[in-house]
Amino acid sequence: RAVAVAANMAKARWATVRRNIINTPARIAATGRRLVLHLPTGWPWAEHWQHLHATAITSSG
Repeated sequence: RAVAVAANMAKARWATVRRNIINTPARIAATGRRLVLHLPTGWPWAEHWQHLHATAITSSG
């Protein structure tokens, strides 16, 4: 439930969150000691994923 709220999908069911946010069709690249996540172009859930990421980063300190 916390993931859904953090992703701005408070009314979504767990199966929807898992399908749209957690099972992300992304690619991870390592460059210069950093990991870069490449989200698909035109992915309809990118805004929700970015909101979830921003919430997680600001919450962790």
